[in-house]
Formats: sequence, structure tokens, C-alpha cells
Amino acid sequence: MILLLVCQPPARRLQLEYRIVPAMRRRVNRRRAGAPANLLDNRARQAKIAAMLSYLVRRLFVAAGTLLVISVVSFAFIQLPPGDFVTAYVQELEGLGEVVSADEEEVLRAMFGLNQPFPVQYLKWVRRMLQGDFGFSMEYRRPVGEVIGDRLWLTVVVASAAVVFIWIVALPIGIFSATRQYSVADYLFTFVGFIGLAVPNFLLALVLMYFAFRYFNLNVTGLLSPEYVSAPWSLAKVIDLLKHLWVPAAVLGLSGTATLIRIMRANLLDELRKPYVVAARARGMQESRLVVKYPVRVALNPFASTIGYTLPFIVSGSIIVSVVLSLPTVGPLLLRSLLAQDMFLAGTIILLIGAMTVAGTLISDLLLMVIDPRIRFEGK
Repeated sequence: MILLLVCQPPARRLQLEYRIVPAMRRRVNRRRAGAPANLLDNRARQAKIAAMLSYLVRRLFVAAGTLLVISVVSFAFIQLPPGDFVTAYVQELEGLGEVVSADEEEVLRAMFGLNQPFPVQYLKWVRRMLQGDFGFSMEYRRPVGEVIGDRLWLTVVVASAAVVFIWIVALPIGIFSATRQYSVADYLFTFVGFIGLAVPNFLLALVLMYFAFRYFNLNVTGLLSPEYVSAPWSLAKVIDLLKHLWVPAAVLGLSGTATLIRIMRANLLDELRKPYVVAARARGMQESRLVVKYPVRVALNPFASTIGYTLPFIVSGSIIVSVVLSLPTVGPLLLRSLLAQDMFLAGTIILLIGAMTVAGTLISDLLLMVIDPRIRFEGK
């Protein structure tokens, strides 16, 4: 090994010393300690797995407690406005010229269980949810599960597609802007990013609809073609969904893409100025390998942590976009259920959005655990 180092040119010798010498020192220290190398490796691997499992279990307990708090708060907030669903329903009937007596109101409240105290209503709702029953929608006169139906899975698909779009676009542009700071392309991406932050999503959807219909005679609304709306799920329907999916994913992901481009650019610029990057350049490490292996990995920490709020932001912030693009998601259902004070439907949707927040945070934690091994030993 020493002869191999001596026979190399000076620049190559520095690179080999940077890689080989530390490994040789670790082997010598292991032999001096009298422990087999494979035994130490197995112990280190087991400790790593144990740390990861412990970290995951802690996060799962935190997620369960968070969902419990979200369910209580959401169910309580829905009942804060004066009146209830029966009050709104009676006002609607009176607007149509019908008269509803006080006894009939009480019968309706007893039928929907609205005459019971808040704790009783909440516990019944939670007990039914644990059995897979999310309650009865008073607005639609159907079970909540049937009302949400495919809308929930389509919402998850649209939100996931928007997140994938954000990462695919923002990550390489952020790296390029940081490594080509103050170049023409950097200024161009910065300008486009500021436009993405300034333009509302629904306005972008309207502009896209106009140009698609005006110049290409295309209808970009909806997630499915008319012939597949009521058809059962099949491979052809999935392919048709994928053909329509890019429009809402791009519209909903544009503002998030602009934000993450700025975050990635700022984080990577901060890392590129640190001493370990300068030292690696001095040892002759290839620039592309240097940037991807070390600074980008560290700069991804805050980048990955944004998943926690990106998913629910896309769902809750897509209500107007869903109306404009005629998307069959849960956003318009949430708006209508809140206006009608349909507490079971609204509470279920809010709880699902909270679950998406918790799931996004858990995914962020797992990604951070992979990116930064120090997080695995948090609290130890």
C-alpha cells in the first residue's frame, strides 16, 4: 500500500492519502484493541438499526398524540359558530317559503344526535371512526365515507403529484443557481421564481385554461375525460388520469417550487463557503462529486423538512383552484360542509388534512434521518 502511494504523481498521491490513510489507521486501531473487524462492524450496524427504530417509534407516538389533539380541536371549532346544521337547514327552508315548527326542529336534532352534549357527540364520532365509520353527512344525507369516496384518493394523488413536481423542478434549479451564482441563468430563475410567488394559483389556472382553449383547442379542466367519470377503475382510466394530472400538479406546485428554489439556493451557497469544501477542493476532488456528495446533502435538511406543511397546504389551498379547474377533490366539499355546519363531514375532512400533515412530517423526519445520521441519536 505504501509503495502504491509513493509511485503515484503528487496530486494523485494526495487524493489516495485522503482516502486510504484514515482507513488504514482504523484497521490498526481495531487490531490493537484486539477485536475482530467484522465483529465491530456488526455491532456498529446493530447500533445504527436500533437507533433508527427507536427514532421511528418515538415519532409514531408523537404522531398518534397529534392526531388525537387535532380531532378534538377540529370537532370543537366546527361547533363554535352559533346554531347548528338544523338551524342552517331551517333557515334554508324558510327562505323557500316553508314553515318549520320548534317541535320539528327538536325532532331533527334528535335524529342527527345534535341534542346531546359535546363530549358525548365527540366520543360517539371517535368510536365510530375506529370502526371505519366516519358518521353521516347531514348535508348530503349519505354516509361520510360515500360522500368523500374517490375524492379522497384523487386529492392524495393530486397533492403527491404536486410535491413530486416541486422536488423535480426545485432541486436541480436550486443547485444550478447556487453553483452559477449571479449568472444570467441565475437571474432568470430568480425572476421566474418571484413570478411564481406573486401570481395566485387560481389566476394561473385561468390563464392556462384560456391559452389551452384559445390556441390549442384543449380542455384542461377536470381529472378525467367525460367517458371515464362514472366508469369503474381500470388501466385505461388510470392512464386517462395521468394524462390530465400534469395541469393541476403544475398549477398547485408552482408557488411551492419558487419557494424551495430560493431555500435550496441559499442553503447551498452557505455550505459552499465552509472550510471543509475549500479543503476538499484543495485536495483535488472533482467539483461535481464534491458538490453532490457533501454540500447538497447538508443543504437538503431544511429542504426535506418542508414536506410536513407542503402536503396540507396544497390540499387546503387548492379549494379555489379545484373550483376553477373542476377538480373532484375534498377542497370544495370542505367549503360547503363548513358553510352548512355539517360537523361530521367537515370534521372528517379536517382530520384527514391533519393526518396528511402528520404523515408529511413523519416522512420529513425519516428523510432527515437518512440525510443526517446525527438525528438518529437525538435525545440520547
